[in-house]
Amino acid sequence: MDSPAALLRPAVCLLSGGVDSATCLALARREGYRCYALSFDYGQRHRAELPAAERVASSLGAAEHRVVSIDLRAFGGSALTADIAVPKTGVGGGIPVTYVPARNTVFLSFALAWAEVLSSSDIFIGVNAIDYSGYPDCRPEFIAAFEHMASLATKAGVEGRTHFQIHTPLIRLSKSEIIRLGAELGVDFGLTHSCYDPDAQGRSCGLCDSCRLRLKGFADAGLQDPLEYAPIEYTLENL
Repeated sequence: MDSPAALLRPAVCLLSGGVDSATCLALARREGYRCYALSFDYGQRHRAELPAAERVASSLGAAEHRVVSIDLRAFGGSALTADIAVPKTGVGGGIPVTYVPARNTVFLSFALAWAEVLSSSDIFIGVNAIDYSGYPDCRPEFIAAFEHMASLATKAGVEGRTHFQIHTPLIRLSKSEIIRLGAELGVDFGLTHSCYDPDAQGRSCGLCDSCRLRLKGFADAGLQDPLEYAPIEYTLENL
């Protein structure tokens, strides 16, 4: 006889190990899905997020957590995958150099493949279009286009056995709202990692876009960020 957990609908949840993806995983679990967490070792400068993803997946009871190795350094073009300095001057306008070309397209394609193998119709991704760095692959238009493509590009979709849904429950929330939601869902934010440029001890820099958005989110939510940050050496460039 199947266990209650085995009878839950399976869902693939993209998990970077940060605040948004952890909250998204917790939300998928609350909604009654059996969650299969998927992370990527893609040559990112901030590989400290991978142990964080493992901690989060274990803490939130993921049925399985896989880390797929791909090398986006082969193309570069980003401060996260090439020898380009991570900006420390604040969140500005336009698409920043920390944007990794086609990253979410690549990640969702892998998630789609695993979902089809699992006979799952559901993929969760913690993209956000409010408090974010301006990445084009975090917008609702992109998600809608990928969801349409998923039904055209898979055997399950073409045979009419499923209609894939890309769940983006955080896309219209502010960072502070995401943090409050995660806290309500029992997310241990001390297990997460957000920094693009951590030091040798894995401490967050406090100055990159991701750190600034995280710190502001916690402040606006009226909560204390449990992470340890490296001492900040202020210069004219990062003020």
